Amino acid sequence: MRYFIEFAYNGKNYFGFQKQPDAISIQETLDKALNLLFKTTIEIVGAGRTDSGVHAKQMYAHFDYDNEIDTAFWIKKLNSYLPKDIVIYTIFKVHNDAHARFDAISRTYEYYIHTFKDVFLHEGSWHYYNTLDVNKMNEACKILFEYIDFECFSKVHTDVNTFNCKISEAFWQQNGHHLVFTITADRFLRNMVRAIVGTMINIGIGKVSITDFKAIIESKSRKEAGFSVPAHGLYLVKVKYPYI
Repeated sequence: MRYFIEFAYNGKNYFGFQKQPDAISIQETLDKALNLLFKTTIEIVGAGRTDSGVHAKQMYAHFDYDNEIDTAFWIKKLNSYLPKDIVIYTIFKVHNDAHARFDAISRTYEYYIHTFKDVFLHEGSWHYYNTLDVNKMNEACKILFEYIDFECFSKVHTDVNTFNCKISEAFWQQNGHHLVFTITADRFLRNMVRAIVGTMINIGIGKVSITDFKAIIESKSRKEAGFSVPAHGLYLVKVKYPYI
């Protein structure tokens, strides 16, 4: 039987979601908990791969288990065993062909910035000192809808077959010293959101124009795009499926 789990995590102490040698990951931590408590070998498959230090307010993964699960009991049991920076919200049965990664139809990320020093936000939001032209940055967001190839925002030497992504939502919101960038797409490339935000920061300070932004996308060159903003301000906030 196949089960989905919905969970969240603070990525500060992890080298990303995906299991890797000699580095602690979210996937490895969850696998160990499930293996120990269910007393069998379980390997979860996540909805995506968040990079080192990136957080998730909503993430899904699937795993296979032969028996029926008392979900309320196991949610409580797993949460009591897992570290404080990972939480299980739900466990539910799905059809046997359901796939947490391939069945996802969209993913939404948010990036948090504060422009005045805040001692309570420094671990989950990036402190950027300069004044930003949010109207210009929102103008740049509209340009993203005109393209599907975002190789310029991708980490180089990645094992992807295509750099095409369909962005359906992108906008900035500001509340005083706090800014949030929201972006939704059918898929994301490695480092894509952080590179987009870094490039838009350059637009917000007048270093890059809207015309330049178009040229950067059309160049398909990572060297032409802006810097990658720090990981600790980035959150995966929603994964959407046709059957959830």
